Amino acid sequence: MKFTKHTLKKVEDLFDELDYEIIYGKGNFQSGYCIVENKNKVVINRYFEVEARINCLIDILSGFEIKAGQLGDKSAALLQKLLRTREERSAEEAAVAEEKTA
Repeated sequence: MKFTKHTLKKVEDLFDELDYEIIYGKGNFQSGYCIVENKNKVVINRYFEVEARINCLIDILSGFEIKAGQLGDKSAALLQKLLRTREERSAEEAAVAEEKTA
């Protein structure tokens, strides 16, 4: 799956369905994002490129406890695809890092 502006829009729509507001702002967050749980707001570093924004949003989504029926069928399928893509990329990066140390 390619991480494009179109993909970013779809991920932002997932957050919309979960009643979370995404704010692109400036901040001193170590991880590039901040979650304000009691207000359902997510703040992403506005200087991030599209791929970094998507990766941050996927990280956040992976930590959410999403109940059945909370997302529509298309959104649930997209979420599963995003999480699989993230796992595959992590595995590839780990393999490359392992090759460099060997």
